[in-house]
Amino acid sequence: MALQVRLITAADYDDVARITVEAYRADGQLQVSPEYATVLADVAGRAAAADILVAEDGGVLVGAVAFTLAGGEYAEVARDGEAEFRTLAVDPAAQRRGVAQALVQACVERAVGLGCRAVVIGVRHTNSGAFALYERLGFERDASLDWSPAPRVNLLGLRLRL
Repeated sequence: MALQVRLITAADYDDVARITVEAYRADGQLQVSPEYATVLADVAGRAAAADILVAEDGGVLVGAVAFTLAGGEYAEVARDGEAEFRTLAVDPAAQRRGVAQALVQACVERAVGLGCRAVVIGVRHTNSGAFALYERLGFERDASLDWSPAPRVNLLGLRLRL
């Protein structure tokens, strides 16, 4: 795998929208809130509010993540001096190949480069695969970051101190 992570371009928007909606649907995350697919497909809106990093394998987009700093329009739980990432998605056909890990590591590197003291994320309480990945990468549970954006959607906070 010749995986490369880079900033999104407008030409990537449609592929990122498709990948994000497909990944969330395949993971069962749209069952409770199917209308969230519209939010996930709004890549232009995300790109206006956050930095979108994409992963490509041999020139084919296979994943994406939104990165923001505390105080940014797209930040939900980050505090001063922290970075946050959201909407991490890997094409279902490319999962289990290190794409998510590469995207998270790119976010961490970006946060370090910007002088952040931590990276935070909210993870759906049922997403055991994400919890396993983040734990492997050194993230720790932080209940002070827990919140619920919609009924029956509980996000549990994780923090990586830098």
